[in-house]
Amino acid sequence: MTEATMIESAAAPRPRKARLGDLLLENKVISKEQLETALADQRKSGRRLGRVLIENGYLTEDALLDFLSRQLRIPYIDLRRYTFVPEVVHLIPEAYARRFRAVALREEDGALLVGLADPVDIFAHDEITRLVQRPLKLAVVKEGDLLKALDVIYRRTEEISGLAAELEEELSAYDIDLGVATAADAVNDAPVVKLLQTIFEDAVQVNASDIHIEPDESAVRVRFRIDGELRLQTSADRKIAQALVSRLKLMASLDISERRLPQDGRCQVRFRETVIDVRLSTVPVQHGESVAMRLLNQSGGILDLDRLGMPGDVLKRLRAMIHQPHGLVLVTGPTGSGKTTTLYGALKELNTPSAKVLTVEDPVEYRLAGANQVQVNPKIDLSFARVLRAFLRQDPDIILIGEMRDAETVEIGLRAAMTGHLVLSSLHTHDAVSSALRLMDMGAEPYLVAASLRCVVAQRLVRRVCDSCAEPAAPTVAEKALFADAAIDAPLTLKRGRGCAFCQHTGFRGRIGVYEILEIGEELMFALQKRDPAAFQRAALAAPHYRRLRAEALGQAARGVTTVEEALRAVYGTG
Repeated sequence: MTEATMIESAAAPRPRKARLGDLLLENKVISKEQLETALADQRKSGRRLGRVLIENGYLTEDALLDFLSRQLRIPYIDLRRYTFVPEVVHLIPEAYARRFRAVALREEDGALLVGLADPVDIFAHDEITRLVQRPLKLAVVKEGDLLKALDVIYRRTEEISGLAAELEEELSAYDIDLGVATAADAVNDAPVVKLLQTIFEDAVQVNASDIHIEPDESAVRVRFRIDGELRLQTSADRKIAQALVSRLKLMASLDISERRLPQDGRCQVRFRETVIDVRLSTVPVQHGESVAMRLLNQSGGILDLDRLGMPGDVLKRLRAMIHQPHGLVLVTGPTGSGKTTTLYGALKELNTPSAKVLTVEDPVEYRLAGANQVQVNPKIDLSFARVLRAFLRQDPDIILIGEMRDAETVEIGLRAAMTGHLVLSSLHTHDAVSSALRLMDMGAEPYLVAASLRCVVAQRLVRRVCDSCAEPAAPTVAEKALFADAAIDAPLTLKRGRGCAFCQHTGFRGRIGVYEILEIGEELMFALQKRDPAAFQRAALAAPHYRRLRAEALGQAARGVTTVEEALRAVYGTG
């Protein structure tokens, strides 16, 4: 039966009253025992019965949707391939769409086609009918795809532009500085507060890692960094820039009267059930103050090493290194490559009641229960080196140094690693091979580096091809040559994203780590002791398990996880 025919047959004003469990049982899709177990689980958790059945493994989501489609004679619509019409989808307000797991798809013959994750929910059908004031035609959709679609559909772009215009109008009409005025509790509903709240909500909804507010000669830009790339969210009159900056300073407990010097602070914002830590930095620029905010989602917790996307052999070797009683483990890569996430994944695994864990960072990005975490403060001379010297008198087992920044920090960290402590740290270098040599360039003695360094992990983040619009791609002659040069002889399954609503028409959604690991064996130690960079590089390339970052990135492209251009861009900064 075609989709069009099924839609026509779905024109009944109201679905027949039927419970999902009874339908599945009648048609022998599940057993009575499975249904009773699922109903008991549903009573405990409050989740939908269909979700419980899927999570318990009694049937797959595809099987459930196919069953509902045939049984109720309604179409199953794949939202990943669907083109949404803004005027139609907004017929159902966001609160109702999320509550009833519903999305308006299109108008047809005076009725509204609505996709539902649970099409037997009569209460949802009646409430939506009352809301839209017209008959409904039903379709069944995947709940996971529906939730992603809602995040895309109900973006705050227009709302942000409207609030920015409202704020501009108020500033012009009353000639006041709302950045100062919002210090009072009485004006919590001022447009500046609503505008910032909406900006944060939109950023969280699209999984942005950073928000940038940048004043120019005639406008102020708000940009989000999504999957590592900056994207313009909105542009408004420059009049509102200082009001936004002042309000953000108040939130981060900064000095709103100081506009000539950079300031750093942090605050927390909440969106639904999500708690976001905001690291805020202000810098005076030609036309005001520029604000950059890093968003850290604390609700998801610290990722386990298993969830970072490391290849099995890399993960196994890294685990072997971090479970050594002493030594230095370095994670290296450019800013924004996920070094801190990897370090905290390792620290989470090592953080047991029998281990004393100390961290010194600038700033503390993740809060880890059971660890003693210190943030450096240059204003009172609380530097990395000073904290590390104090740490060694605290009887630690594991020390995390946020970054090896100077010669003194490097030397203290290496000596701590050599004298019975496990030290984890990060370094800004291009690859694993250059990291050990960089330590010596920073003034560390070769024998100290050779005796202390256990392994170096270099990493990058590459954008993943959007799974909603991915399609096969034939390799070019140049790409085949690249794969051959990287010794990738497995079958090529290249993919590209066509661009869809879920990925904002970029062809990419989400990121995955690419890693190389270099263990410091005997030959590498001898090369370090002699301070011989050429010998060290030869020994590294000849190491039996060493696989270069470029080969790992191209391997992800060969498997269709990312594209060749993205792999090369991540490793070399070009595409």
